[in-house]
Amino acid sequence: MTVIDCAPPALEIHITPPARPPSAVGASQPARPPLVFVHGAFAGAWCWEEYFAPYFSRMGYTTVTFSLRGHGNSEGWDLLDLASLGDYVDDLTRVVAGLDQPPVLIGHSMGGMVVQKYLETRSAAAMVLMASVGPWGLLESSWHMMLSSPGLMQGISLMQMMGKPVLSADVFYDGLFSSAVPPARAARFLQLFQRESQRVILDLSLWDVPRQPPRTPLPTLVMGAGDDAFIPRSMVQRTARYLDAEHLIVPDMSHAMMLEETWRQAADPVLHWLRGQGL
Repeated sequence: MTVIDCAPPALEIHITPPARPPSAVGASQPARPPLVFVHGAFAGAWCWEEYFAPYFSRMGYTTVTFSLRGHGNSEGWDLLDLASLGDYVDDLTRVVAGLDQPPVLIGHSMGGMVVQKYLETRSAAAMVLMASVGPWGLLESSWHMMLSSPGLMQGISLMQMMGKPVLSADVFYDGLFSSAVPPARAARFLQLFQRESQRVILDLSLWDVPRQPPRTPLPTLVMGAGDDAFIPRSMVQRTARYLDAEHLIVPDMSHAMMLEETWRQAADPVLHWLRGQGL
C-alpha cells in the first residue's frame, strides 16, 4: 500500500503488510513489530522496495519504507538545500507516529544517522545500522573515500552541483556495487540517484552529530560491507563499540548492500538477528 502523507511536506510512504497471515506466522505469538527502513543520502524509498521490503514481508513483517523530504516522490525538492538533519528526523517521527506499536528502525548510510538522532530523545523496539555513518559524523568517511576512491569523491561532488550523476557510470558502479551486480541493473539504479541537501551534508560532517547514545538502551545490530568505499570496517567496529552492539561485516559487498545481487547475504543476518531477539 502506498500512502502520501498530506502534512507539508507530503511524504511518499509504502506500507506492506505481512505476506503470510497471522495463522501461518503463529497465532499464539505476539505481533511482530513493523520494520521501518530509512534510506541514505542521494536515494529514496525505492532502494528498499527492490528487494528488502518484499522479502521481510514474506518473512511475516509489516514493512514501512518512505522517502525523506526532497527525495523520491516526497515533496520538498525545491527546498532541499534548506533541509536539515533535524528535518529528516521529523520526517521519521511522522512516519513512526502513524504506527500502532514501536518499530524496528533499519537505517542505511545517512539513514543510520537519522535513526541515531531520532533515538537521542525517542525509543524503538530495536535498531539496525547498515553501512551507517557513525556517531562521529561524516568526516572520517570523507577522508577514507578521498584517499581510497578519489574518482568517486569527485563524482559525488559533481552530482551535488548538477543534480544527477554526470561522470562515467563506472565511477559510481565501482563505489556502490560489487562486480556481482550486472552493469545494466546498476545503471537502472544509478538513474534513480539524486543530489542531497547541502545543509544535511554539513550537519553530518560537524554541526548535528549525535551528542549521546540512544536515550533508552535497545537491541542494536551494526552491519558493514567488506568492500565499502564509504564506510570502512574500522568505523563499523567503532560504532558497535560505542553503542555496545553486536556487529558483523558482510564480505564481498559494497556500500549499496540492499541492492546487491547477493542482497540475501545482508538480509538473512538481519532476519536471524531479529528472530534471536524475539522480534
